[in-house]
Amino acid sequence: MKIKTLYVGTLLLSGVFMFPFSGFSAAPEPQSEEAKQIVSLVEKAAALIEAQGKEAFPEFRRKDSEWYNGATYIFVTDMKGTSIVNPPSPEIEGTNTLDMKDANGKALIREMIEMLKTKESGWIDYMWPKPGETEPSGKLSYIKKVKLGEEMLIVGAGIYSD
Repeated sequence: MKIKTLYVGTLLLSGVFMFPFSGFSAAPEPQSEEAKQIVSLVEKAAALIEAQGKEAFPEFRRKDSEWYNGATYIFVTDMKGTSIVNPPSPEIEGTNTLDMKDANGKALIREMIEMLKTKESGWIDYMWPKPGETEPSGKLSYIKKVKLGEEMLIVGAGIYSD
């Protein structure tokens, strides 16, 4: 009985001490065909930014293009939280969105930045309205760190779950 109590106590303490170090909540990598297309789109957008710099941004805003079509669009944010490209919400471009939270209180831009401090890319889930809607939907976005001159940017696109 003492060994079982010691084991359970050790597990509980491990959980208590490990919890604060768990950091952001990156989403698992989806395996769907749609997810593969999103990864390909973001990788292509990142390459375009690296090749053309800021000249690529107007192309990302062009409706009915490969970059912005229906509920799929490329977004770009800097590592300080300033929105640079957000085609369905151009009013937030140029504003600092670092403290923006989704409908569940998740500081999504902060989490993106934290993730990309240790990884080159990854998936993150959050609540966000589909283009043209006001009610938030579940969204899973693939994000990638991209270098533009001396600055690091976040480029991403996502899949709505409903």
